[in-house]
Amino acid sequence: MNFTKMHGLGNDFIIIEGETALPHNAAELAEAWCNRFFGIGADGLVYILPSEIADFRMRIINSDGSEAEQCGNAIRCVAKYVYDKGLTDKQEITVETLGAGAQRVQLSVEDGKVQTVRVDMGAPVLNGLQVPTTIDANPVINHPIEVDGRSFHFTAVSMGNPHCVIYVDDAVNFDLALWGPKLETHPLFPRKINVEFVTVRARDFTDMRVWERGAGPTLACGTGACATIVASVLNGYTDRKATVSLKGGDLLIEWNEADNHVYMSGPAAEVFSGTL
Repeated sequence: MNFTKMHGLGNDFIIIEGETALPHNAAELAEAWCNRFFGIGADGLVYILPSEIADFRMRIINSDGSEAEQCGNAIRCVAKYVYDKGLTDKQEITVETLGAGAQRVQLSVEDGKVQTVRVDMGAPVLNGLQVPTTIDANPVINHPIEVDGRSFHFTAVSMGNPHCVIYVDDAVNFDLALWGPKLETHPLFPRKINVEFVTVRARDFTDMRVWERGAGPTLACGTGACATIVASVLNGYTDRKATVSLKGGDLLIEWNEADNHVYMSGPAAEVFSGTL
């Protein structure tokens, strides 16, 4: 089986293309292949599959074997893969995702290769029970949460997968390993949650670090960056168009007022290919 290793701002994936359906043992394969010591090494395993409602279908298995409903960095990698490998010649495609349906993707191409990808990530879900949380409110803004004696306040957003955005004084140096897993599995979040720690630097710029559900600390999270700007607008901290600076690089996020959709722009890159 052939594979391609790709990343979006350091959030890395093993891309498999050519299957007609998700293998029954995809969880076991993801745990083995994503292992950074005994496998290829990645945050997740991504299958590009046929779709009945879009140009392509994407399924994402996290490194712990759980399935992610959506991933902004993975969809940019998929878009670059299908164009660069000649699976499509269109510069606007649709990609079906598990949690957000078919999403429109625009490709910026130079010298026959995709350089940047702009994804219509759809409308954010703000109803607390639908994110999901156990909180019956719409939206859930600046809600208190306590874990191991420390109090935080979070804003809940779903971008096809659940996010908990927390504002801190210094996101860049925040202790992800200590607080990330405790918040991910907090009883307020029935399906666990992705946790973003954010520091607002200006109306158009934030720092963000992420603890991803099922993968742990990653260098970037596209849906998390989208959730960050949605939460920041709701809290009055940023404008609707702003840069989110992640450990692996920057994403430009716009929460469009006209259609209520969130748009994410950023790069994707191929690292290497091989045979399993």
